[in-house]
Amino acid sequence: MRAVRFDEYGGVEVLKVVDVPRPVPAAGQVLVQVKAAGINPGEAKIRSGALDAMWPATFPSGEGSDLAGIVAETGPGVAGVAVGDEVIGWTDNRASHAEYVVVEEQHLTSKPAGVPWEVAGGLFVAGATAYAAVRAVSLTKGDTVVVAGATGGVGSLAVQLAGRAGATVIGLASEAGFQWLAGHGVVPLAYGDGVADRIRQAAGQVDAFIDTFGAEYVELALELGVEPSRIDTIANFEAVARYGVKADASAAGSSASVLAELAGLIAAGELEVPIAATFPLDRVQDAYRRLAEGHLVGKIVLLP
Repeated sequence: MRAVRFDEYGGVEVLKVVDVPRPVPAAGQVLVQVKAAGINPGEAKIRSGALDAMWPATFPSGEGSDLAGIVAETGPGVAGVAVGDEVIGWTDNRASHAEYVVVEEQHLTSKPAGVPWEVAGGLFVAGATAYAAVRAVSLTKGDTVVVAGATGGVGSLAVQLAGRAGATVIGLASEAGFQWLAGHGVVPLAYGDGVADRIRQAAGQVDAFIDTFGAEYVELALELGVEPSRIDTIANFEAVARYGVKADASAAGSSASVLAELAGLIAAGELEVPIAATFPLDRVQDAYRRLAEGHLVGKIVLLP
């Protein structure tokens, strides 16, 4: 089978697609033929070596967590899925950017028939992260929440989930995403110089803040008077230690039940995973180049 590998840290040029043996599921595991697999900024940071101290790579390394596909084989003791089932899930072994991947049974949920492959394949990391971040800031009806990076993979889901919680949502983004945000009930504002004043003019009081980008957005939230307990960042770990804000991200939302809930909302037309672009597996370098360019609305997905 074909799979993405890299043998050293570096830019997109270290990524290659090679032939490797097809894995065999052990007890409690499922072999999935991958139909779609999302890509995420964290994977690019791991590949570059930026997260070596936290999540070092063992070379040759695969990559990828998100996946959706068809069950090809089941290991001993698997009872919840069968060959031919369509599933959504994730792997913690950096392995979903491939034609086949072995997945723990408890990391899978059924793919609703109405959910497209590319949407299902790009759901887990962004969905679990957005779910956890919104839950972390304890939104209730009438709250105002600001989401930085509001049209990215995580942000585009966080703004929708925040709106479902009854909050007024302000989304910081480039103008390229304003139409999408407004169409989903979000107040779009440009980031950059003067953003604090723009937020105050649009909202007055801000009750919660979700930072999906990093930079100095935690400091902005504090400047706006948001309590640290209602600030969540998925990108600025230094600010967590310095200010006592939260850092709930994908690990806090990683469960098949959360994945099933999100997939159900998508199938019911109550949640959208916008797809910015899709690429075949052989163009994995181009996929990450597009991710690095930014100004995306939604997810980039590989289609093996």
